Amino acid sequence: MGDRAGRQGRGPIAGLVVAALVAAGCMAGGYDQGEPQQPAPPRSAQPESQTTRADGTTSVAEFKQDIQDAVRLAQRYWAEQFRASGERFTPIRRVVAYSREGEVACAGQGLPRNNAVYCSAGDFIAYDVNWSVAAFRQIGDAFLFYLLGHEYAHGMQVRLGIRYNFTIQQELQADCMAGAYLGDSVRSGALELEDGDLEEFREGLLAVGDDPDQPWFAEGSHGTAEQRSESFFRGYEKSLGACGLG
Repeated sequence: MGDRAGRQGRGPIAGLVVAALVAAGCMAGGYDQGEPQQPAPPRSAQPESQTTRADGTTSVAEFKQDIQDAVRLAQRYWAEQFRASGERFTPIRRVVAYSREGEVACAGQGLPRNNAVYCSAGDFIAYDVNWSVAAFRQIGDAFLFYLLGHEYAHGMQVRLGIRYNFTIQQELQADCMAGAYLGDSVRSGALELEDGDLEEFREGLLAVGDDPDQPWFAEGSHGTAEQRSESFFRGYEKSLGACGLG
């Protein structure tokens, strides 16, 4: 996958109207419960090319580069969406890696291992680096871009004042927004997919769905594997309009 600055697709954000007040769950009381997933695609090619490419390796150095590239691409994408709608954009304050349970706290609550979250209280994304590297190597590098895109979407939901009654609604919209960010970036030429990247997205999404027996209305529900995959690819194919934005 590759990333070229300043050419993302433009989704309508101004005039967004969302009914309902949110319940806790994804980022409610402070943080997004996250999901067992991580890996990502793009990586920087020549510095002057402004393109990020995945080369299929799984080194720690590539993992770090992919995290940086995914955050940079998401930030550029959302900055463009806000700018196109005449809105002021503020990037998520920071992205933090941690390796021990409780090492990073959100709203006074220590974050668990094997997770990635968006903390609305501190406006940051945090991820368990050991778990993330393992997922990166198991699923493939393209999935990291989805992971960071999903958490970044939660930050955008906060900025847009989006609140739903049930966690699952917040989560599936974030999946859709992550898909839109990636699909729009590919269509604009800002991101280049390598062979197998779409399959990595599918495999990752299938791996992070809720247990089929979990009630959809339960706090912390993210959606079944099928629901999450459908939401992501709806956004990927149809952009932000398919996510209730615009």
